[in-house]
Amino acid sequence: MNQGNPLKAKHSRAFRTQRTLRQLIGTGFTIGLVLAAQTSASAAEKLVLKFGPFSQTVNVADIDRYAQTGEVPNNLRLFKPFLSNSIRRGLTARLNVEPSLAQQFAVDMLKSPSGKKLLDTIQPALPGLTPDLIQAGVGLAINQFNGLDAMGVLKAIPKDTITVDVSKAIGIASKVNWSYWRTQAMSTVLQDSLKVDAVDVKVDFDPAAAGQYEVRQTAMSRRDAKRKREIDFDIYRPNTDATDKPLVMIAPGYEADKKFLSYLAQHLASHGFTVVALQHPSVATSQGNITLDKLIPAAEFLDRPRDVSFLLDELAQLNQTNGWEDSFNTEKVAIIGHSLGGYTALTLAGASLRLDQLRNFCENSNVLERVPADWLQCNATKLPNKRTARLRDNRIVQVMALNPAIGKIFGSTGLANVKTPSLVFSSSEDSLAPALSQQFQPFTQLPDKPKYLFTAIGPTHLSVSDPENFSGAIAEGTLVKEKRGPEMAVLRQAMRGVSLAFVSQLTTEAKRFEPVLTPGYVQSQSSNSVILRFNQELPQSVTQLFQVTAKLQAQFNQN
Repeated sequence: MNQGNPLKAKHSRAFRTQRTLRQLIGTGFTIGLVLAAQTSASAAEKLVLKFGPFSQTVNVADIDRYAQTGEVPNNLRLFKPFLSNSIRRGLTARLNVEPSLAQQFAVDMLKSPSGKKLLDTIQPALPGLTPDLIQAGVGLAINQFNGLDAMGVLKAIPKDTITVDVSKAIGIASKVNWSYWRTQAMSTVLQDSLKVDAVDVKVDFDPAAAGQYEVRQTAMSRRDAKRKREIDFDIYRPNTDATDKPLVMIAPGYEADKKFLSYLAQHLASHGFTVVALQHPSVATSQGNITLDKLIPAAEFLDRPRDVSFLLDELAQLNQTNGWEDSFNTEKVAIIGHSLGGYTALTLAGASLRLDQLRNFCENSNVLERVPADWLQCNATKLPNKRTARLRDNRIVQVMALNPAIGKIFGSTGLANVKTPSLVFSSSEDSLAPALSQQFQPFTQLPDKPKYLFTAIGPTHLSVSDPENFSGAIAEGTLVKEKRGPEMAVLRQAMRGVSLAFVSQLTTEAKRFEPVLTPGYVQSQSSNSVILRFNQELPQSVTQLFQVTAKLQAQFNQN
């Protein structure tokens, strides 16, 4: 369905850049890089593996055989306890990169301040290889092999013998994407801790079934001349004259488009809600070269909420035109946002940026600890120190934030200012915006107006997206493969029902839909591949886990 889609081509570079970032900072790649070896005629034939006072020289061919088969040769027995499946994945995982992107990645990204910091962090595990030499290897590997993997990088480094400090390599790898891996380690605990004893919930209808109304879809565009931003949007309009229901706005994530949640828009519209799904201007195609420090312009953190407010103003005017009379209830708006769109939604609901706390994290945290959502938020540190309360739009009366990237940008108190009921959705295998740091901990700050936490054990960051209308390029090549296929249909079906029940709390049908917003009902929609949980507060056992894992992380940071 995406063939010939100009939007896919327009955003392909941004998608590739995101893949590059995610793979570069993945655990497997980092430790794989320090264990990989050259295999071409000009490559090193030996690796010297150092572990404390011990050292072992191994053949490159043995490393290669281990990577391909998993068999540990005799001269690697000393290191067998550390040769996990993630090491093998790091040795063999490959990121395909178009030659035209090679110079941008190797020069612009790796020479950015964060890129240099990343190389400086890795370098101690490779004594004898300077950051410049590692950087050169990355650039040459991309150019020579049209791709990037740990083996290829070291093939391009002109060294006869490569020394690896295994203890330092393990220390580095232990800090990579900590939030994601600690969520993974706690998945079973979360599944049990978030479970609520079964309660017989009587729901005599299926909230996930299509509604009675036919849906008319219209594509439009409006230009904000003052800010020079073109806002494309789709209107999903039910075939009814009733206007008592709130308007539903859908805000996409970074470089996602207006079709990202089209199945959800279609479902809500079939039940009588007018839905408007907007698309922000592409930042990847407008800002030229993208680096770790320039994934998104800082101004975008202000412009995206303003895009929504601008569009509400435009829809209010459209209400006065022939054929659209009173189509949009712009004074009573529910907003659904995914990933960065979750940030957009919560900001409009009153959340306040805490730039001082964000800067402290971005300047002092280990670069390998950061998850992709952190890298994205750190781009906001360039915003001026001024009040951002004006981003609050009083027309927003309800928020759904799906896999929101909000771990640091609101600090420890900014979410307490949210003025509306809120629902946060989280996926246990989300490697881009991991559940613990990006959703669970922020959820504890939200005021109970009320608030809900909808958790899925098993799905990934993009599992909630429309499988028919979202380019798969962004989902390719991640170390934790995105799950978006038929096995996630259970999740999308549950999201249809929960979202309808939630927005219906703003209507005269609120009481009818209340049983859907209960742990018993949501848990009953689980499958073998998707375990669902629904809570209004985090159990004490989970908050205690926050404290334990925070202490463990602090210990790792000191080592």
